[in-house]
Amino acid sequence: MDSFEKKLWGAGFSLIAGVDEAGRGALAGPVVAAAVIFPPRTENFGLRDSKKLTAAKRESLFKEIEQKAVSIGIGVVGPEEIDRINILRATLKAMEAALSFLTPRPDYVIIDGNQSVKCEIPQETIVKGDDRSFSIAAASIIAKVTRDRVMTSLHDKFPAYNFPGHKGYGTEEHRIAIYKYGMSSVHRKSFVLKTREGEQLSIFLR
Repeated sequence: MDSFEKKLWGAGFSLIAGVDEAGRGALAGPVVAAAVIFPPRTENFGLRDSKKLTAAKRESLFKEIEQKAVSIGIGVVGPEEIDRINILRATLKAMEAALSFLTPRPDYVIIDGNQSVKCEIPQETIVKGDDRSFSIAAASIIAKVTRDRVMTSLHDKFPAYNFPGHKGYGTEEHRIAIYKYGMSSVHRKSFVLKTREGEQLSIFLR
């Protein structure tokens, strides 16, 4: 989990930003990206892909990341913008925003996945990076916890969908609620659902 960081520190880079996102595949809510810089020679303290951690462990590590990081940046792109520019571009926009909030600026960026972002800083994409780099894993935890908090906060306004239970992802419960109540203002109207019979239903519900 620290081989990429060690390689870059050894090459003379000191401020390495790991970048990841949460919510790309959800049917509702924003996509959230985070960027995290740790001090040089930081040792991994149990960081791993946020999807492999319990909610309680993510919350605990979130606090520890806040304490140990040099800088944390968070970028958020909402559902209307996702529908307007598509989810890939929205994800990259959120990552670019997260990087823009870092102080000091990183001198190297490592990004989960295979899509680079627009920035003048040297960068590298790493497929499954949240399971191979602790800096990216930290970003995945910050993004996931931040987005989960956003989705939980939406429950009071949209109680019919039980956002705290599925965080906007396409569970059966969530799909049934969409079919029953239609779309809320925080649903991504450009996404497509499928019934159990395989019939595609655009979420362009009126």
